[in-house]
Amino acid sequence: MKSRFLLLPLFLHFIIQATSQEHSDVTIVVKGSALVAETSDSFVCATLDWWPREKCNYDQCPWGESSVLNLDLTHPFLAKSVGAFSPLRIRIGGSLQDQVVYGFPNPGSRCLPFSKMIGGLFGFSKGCLSMARWDELNHLFQKAGAVITFGLNALYGRHRAQGDKWAGAWNSSNAQELIKYSISKGYNVDSWEFGNELSGQGIGASVSVEQYAKDLIELKAIMKESYKYKGSVAKLVAPGGFFDQQWYAQLLRDSGSGTIDAMTHHIYNLGAGNDSHIQVKIIDPQYLSREADTFRILQLTIERNGPWSSAWVGEAGGAFNSGNRYLDQLGMASKYNTKVYCRQTLIGGNYGLLDLNTFVPNPDYYSALLWHRLMGKGVLSIDVGGSSYLRAYAHCTKGKEGVSVLLINLSKFTRFSVSDLNVLHVDDDDNDDSSIKASVEFGNREEYHLTAKDGNHLSQTVLLNGTPLELTEEGGIPPLNPVNAIAKSPIDVAPLSIAFVVFPNLDAKACLR
Repeated sequence: MKSRFLLLPLFLHFIIQATSQEHSDVTIVVKGSALVAETSDSFVCATLDWWPREKCNYDQCPWGESSVLNLDLTHPFLAKSVGAFSPLRIRIGGSLQDQVVYGFPNPGSRCLPFSKMIGGLFGFSKGCLSMARWDELNHLFQKAGAVITFGLNALYGRHRAQGDKWAGAWNSSNAQELIKYSISKGYNVDSWEFGNELSGQGIGASVSVEQYAKDLIELKAIMKESYKYKGSVAKLVAPGGFFDQQWYAQLLRDSGSGTIDAMTHHIYNLGAGNDSHIQVKIIDPQYLSREADTFRILQLTIERNGPWSSAWVGEAGGAFNSGNRYLDQLGMASKYNTKVYCRQTLIGGNYGLLDLNTFVPNPDYYSALLWHRLMGKGVLSIDVGGSSYLRAYAHCTKGKEGVSVLLINLSKFTRFSVSDLNVLHVDDDDNDDSSIKASVEFGNREEYHLTAKDGNHLSQTVLLNGTPLELTEEGGIPPLNPVNAIAKSPIDVAPLSIAFVVFPNLDAKACLR
């Protein structure tokens, strides 16, 4: 075994060795001397969308009363579910974002919601966000301690030129009114996002990159002026579309240094919602790994064209109740310096963290909450050998010393047994084999095993260490308690299950800085 580690760079290593029925020598190498990436305190994010109940696809109308305009903000489960993250970032946006008018009506005019309209963008009319509704939303956000990203209408004042192409300069007046109103009310909007899926070829509508850059420069100036007495300026993020390398690179260059604080992109790599192969895709390691190229190329694009900016996933959808796929995407994105990952949606559609009708958390909610509580900002390099069906990610433990490891078993049949934990110290300036010293960690570790009820990985009930996660009688989030184990004892990862394992005594140098 020693010889295989001589090929690795010389730094501190943690070795976790796993065996299974089919793979007797599966090894995970966590490199602890340096961070490979860093996320943010509000990395986990969920969206609130604008779709009205009339929005239907694939003979389903899954949005109900989940729109920004009609969601029951007083439901007792809602504030408790959001507040459990302390904080959860909420991104307000979506396809109808670029048809929203902010309610500062002229005398006699009315602030109306979206309605179906032939010829309208996505088949809907413009809709209005009244300031009374904006006040109600912010009351919820403040009560739950949420961090807010708000998507602005980037088509305001433009006209449809040809096909899906829109032309003309952006009219900033309505957005400026909303920003100033929000500041005057003391609403803590962390970031303003400009446009939704207007980049590149666009979805339904597009704006040229040259015009987009000019409009962002104008918006940045408005924000600096509006926040000049606040001490700090909210972030400006854009373009909230599907990644187009050439378009994104030019937007960074043309908008100039310091304009765009974060580049947002959207991911729906499982394909259409009616794809009969989704259940296969969410447990196919090769399919899940395809998105790594997008994260990697976007990271390089930002480094080369706008190093003042950072990468955010502004919207990402997945298969309903596919906790393994969701956590795998969080892990993969974090390795490429992604600062925020917004799940589509908090509620609504076929992939909400909360049930559309009952507001009861779906399994992915608990996956997200455990990530948020256990996985710190510091990302450690990790290599897995032996089976692609055992996915692994490692971070510095959140809020305290130690290392948190996420293990995802995509196999339907194989039970992996993590049997040996070795700590290898390799001197940076010593290439001699004798410099490698293996030691066994003492003390305990914490384990959080997520499995599906009755072994059905599409079940709406998830078990934590064998116990169903259900709301308390008061509607609160149940305690997410680990089981403690001797650090050097084997860790069993059941088929189609997830395990968060916290090693409080692992001495990762990168996590101590």
